[in-house]
Amino acid sequence: MYVVSENKAHIRNLTYAAICLALCLVLPFLTGQIPQIGSALCPMHLPVLLAGFVCGPWWAAAVGFVAPLLRHLTFGGMPPILTAIAMAFELLTYGIVSGLLYRLLPKKTGYIYLSLIGAMIVGRVVWGVVQVIILGLSGSAFTWAAFWAGAIANAIPGIIVQLVLIPLLVMALKKARIIQK
Repeated sequence: MYVVSENKAHIRNLTYAAICLALCLVLPFLTGQIPQIGSALCPMHLPVLLAGFVCGPWWAAAVGFVAPLLRHLTFGGMPPILTAIAMAFELLTYGIVSGLLYRLLPKKTGYIYLSLIGAMIVGRVVWGVVQVIILGLSGSAFTWAAFWAGAIANAIPGIIVQLVLIPLLVMALKKARIIQK
């Protein structure tokens, strides 16, 4: 078994969290800055979910919360601020839930999927709640149809990518002993 001192583990988690944050900032460029493609593929979700498995819930929560806000500030207002705020809470939730479930459940492949799907569901619900609050404050309504379109229907390609890619990466990182078994 791979044993790391507490200080080395802290540095390792900080390093992996920084890499995941960098990926959150860079991956959206692969969508060609076309909002429809970006919202369908959800490129910022991948590194945050992965951070939950690699770094644990608290590091991943920090990456998830900071990433959309930092991207908004750094890259000319993309995503727009209200979108970035809703995403910050959604991605924070992804990080916490994926990290906590992975730490608490057995380290078998099926539980990787359970951790991932649990995080995706709870994160999307949090996104919907934040949208209700943000739009309610501006005097607009956030309907069930808008939630369904934003959280599910328009995100199906990204959901599929997450369900395929994240478990494969987690299993590969476990095999490489980057993630403890």
